Amino acid sequence: MTDSPQAAAPDDLSAPVDFCVPVVDISPYVGDGSAADRDEVARQIDDACTRIGFMQIVGHGVPNRILHEFTGALDDFFDRSLDEKSRYRTPPRINRGYSPPKSESLSLSLGVESADRMNDFFEAYNVGVEATTYPALDLPADDYADNTWPADSDVFRPAVETYFSEAGRVARVLTRIFADALDLQPGFFESFTDHSLDVLRMNNYALPPGKVELDGDLTGMGEHTDYGIVTVLWADQVKGLQVLGRDDCWHDVLPADGALLVNLGDLMSRWTNERWMSTLHRVKPPVIEGVVERRRSAAYFHDGNIDALISTLPSCVGAGARYSPITVGEHIAMKLAGSRAGVRNVFAEREQARVQRARRR
Repeated sequence: MTDSPQAAAPDDLSAPVDFCVPVVDISPYVGDGSAADRDEVARQIDDACTRIGFMQIVGHGVPNRILHEFTGALDDFFDRSLDEKSRYRTPPRINRGYSPPKSESLSLSLGVESADRMNDFFEAYNVGVEATTYPALDLPADDYADNTWPADSDVFRPAVETYFSEAGRVARVLTRIFADALDLQPGFFESFTDHSLDVLRMNNYALPPGKVELDGDLTGMGEHTDYGIVTVLWADQVKGLQVLGRDDCWHDVLPADGALLVNLGDLMSRWTNERWMSTLHRVKPPVIEGVVERRRSAAYFHDGNIDALISTLPSCVGAGARYSPITVGEHIAMKLAGSRAGVRNVFAEREQARVQRARRR
């Protein structure tokens, strides 16, 4: 088996496709829904994962109060000076703490070179699951690193930790739905995620006050696929997020009222042999009269246990598996080496080809 595009069945990307990110009410899985209601939710999720790889979910059960306190905490931190925020910067191998503008290039996680290399202008703050959460396991310290918290804030850590817990709950509800949608045993994914390498990345898309002199196409976050199983995304209702459709065109996606955006990661695409899509997306925040409109987002990456081996599900093999088995840790390491350390990922030929076709349109 190989990860090369030649080994995979050709995708029909030339036919026009109506692009729409569906809204799915998952409340039957959050509450005490009937079997029939849950079956309908699983059917809708399967359809969205097959056609788009992106969806919006409502009925997720995250209280508005928690979201309000969380977004207030984001403002409290990102409104600080760059020098102050940079005190919480960590080495590229440690996916924690602060990342300043133009310190990353998400397109390199796919092996796609960019003119300025580290040219994504978003800033971010990352927190994740720590090794101390699982004292009985010998987990690698770099991957399950201790979190870095602003020492002079009474609101940032509790608000972020509370939202982190809620987003993790939603991610696990989704994997329960995934098991039903894929006709797997209930709880199939639990053994792959019981010490999941989960990270919350809080993003701020804004440049310093003043006019922006554009000398090229402004990149908020470069073209990329997410790395793991599933991503739960809160985002402002501000334009900027774009998803690449099967027509190789970029489509704007704006969150519906009260909705969380959900997209699949590479590992789920590998698991299902591309029955489900890990969709390419990027951020292109609008520039209005020379000023970048501010946009915030927070992506909870539910990536799976670092030692879990991901191989094609038997029900999805079909004429043959498109991907060789890989551990979560091996896959995540290759992707992070691209985005955070500037090392081109040479194992993403299929995604590279789609990005290049879209750039030529």
